[in-house]
Amino acid sequence: MTRTEEFLYHLPESAIAQEAVEPRDTARLLDARTLADGTVGDLPALLDPGDLLVVNSTRVRAARLRGKKPATGGSVEVLLLRRTGDGGWEALCRPARRLHAGMKVDFGRIKGEIRSEPVAGVVRLQLHADEGEVEDLLPLVGSVPLPPYFHGHLADPERYQTIFAKTVGSAAAPAAGLHFTPRLLDSLAAGGVDVVEIDLEVGVDTFRPIVAATLADHEMHRERYRVPGPTSVRIAEARSAGARVVAVGTTVVRALESAVDPGGMVASGPGETDLFIVPGHPFQAVDAVLTNFHAPGTTLIVLIAAMLGERWRRAYATALERGYRFLSFGDAMFIDGVRAR
Repeated sequence: MTRTEEFLYHLPESAIAQEAVEPRDTARLLDARTLADGTVGDLPALLDPGDLLVVNSTRVRAARLRGKKPATGGSVEVLLLRRTGDGGWEALCRPARRLHAGMKVDFGRIKGEIRSEPVAGVVRLQLHADEGEVEDLLPLVGSVPLPPYFHGHLADPERYQTIFAKTVGSAAAPAAGLHFTPRLLDSLAAGGVDVVEIDLEVGVDTFRPIVAATLADHEMHRERYRVPGPTSVRIAEARSAGARVVAVGTTVVRALESAVDPGGMVASGPGETDLFIVPGHPFQAVDAVLTNFHAPGTTLIVLIAAMLGERWRRAYATALERGYRFLSFGDAMFIDGVRAR
């Protein structure tokens, strides 16, 4: 069995980005194949006319709620992860050890009741609004949750949204998309590279480490995704023309690989995925990936290893030696040759 410890590496605190560079596309870019240095603004030079870039159009929900227990006045903080089938929510909470099923929580104009005992800090939560709909009040009552390892300051909260962000639903931003600017999109278009969208609601596994000793024992949380019809058509056209399908971020990789039908094509429509991409995964939808540098011992670093094999260690060691910035507001890496063609 593949052990989780095989995907650990030393990440110094000093390598974790604590500020967002401007302009966004001036972030550094490492070519995983050649180990050449560049910037994200150089991406068009790595692509060919006809290549298709796929981005995640999800928007981060104002999902962090701070409230109090009416009975004791104790503070409670929750991070809404996803809606559940019964109209409730799955939420990461703290302090989890002091919460239990049936407990009421007052978030101001939104009231809540915990419906399950905490499991690894996650509870089922029922919310109702004093007036109107909960979803409409969240931007007023809640806040956009910045990553727990980011201790810097954002002058504009929109800096944690991509320029593609439309559909509200994620607990975290699809970080690779944070590098894009209108200038970069214009450059891509001038080079004959089209951009299409999918939507995947980024959930808890994006920022939680694997706690199981082996990959086989890790349970992935389910995430909702949607592949629009026009996106499915454009992917089929690119594939037919021999062009590359380039995923912007690991969330796009998971969505596209999850949407592959028995004929090997990316099907349109909504879906849910608990796909855990591990070494040996036969990539069918994605040819290349633009991605940030990820935390050790996470499902994301396992995905990178699935694309690069043992070369991931050399790429990450090189990035650390050259002072690349890691995690959500950090720099990026371009990985080609993901799918056997």
